Amino acid sequence: MRRLSFLLILVILTSLGVGQPCIGFVGKAAAQEGGDAAASQKSSEPPPPIYEPKLLRLSELLGALYFLRNLCGAEDGPAWKADMEAMLAAEAPGPERKARLIGRFNHGFETYNAVYETCTPAAEASIARYLKESAEIASDIRTRYGQ
Repeated sequence: MRRLSFLLILVILTSLGVGQPCIGFVGKAAAQEGGDAAASQKSSEPPPPIYEPKLLRLSELLGALYFLRNLCGAEDGPAWKADMEAMLAAEAPGPERKARLIGRFNHGFETYNAVYETCTPAAEASIARYLKESAEIASDIRTRYGQ
């Protein structure tokens, strides 16, 4: 069910008028440098879409799931990073927005990386909660903005 929901959101994002696909992730340092340089210049990017807060949360969930699924021995761990890359390609954000989305993915990853060394019942509960929340976000975006 999770893969289906995420694939549906990618189809919707693509239909909302995106540009050229992005090229993968930038490193943490590059994202920070880009943010510092962007702060000193006026933004020439269009305003983010109305569903941006939901995409930021989804990015954070993807980062957390990428870490937690690997930690708990699931074989789909790399698929979460691939989902993030697909979301970036579908959205084709400008540099500032891309840095924000990647920053949230990295934050989701690092939040758990800093605390967990082994899979625990709490980590498994987080996985279940995040799978549910990510499906709800995908459904909400599809329902509200996919028309």
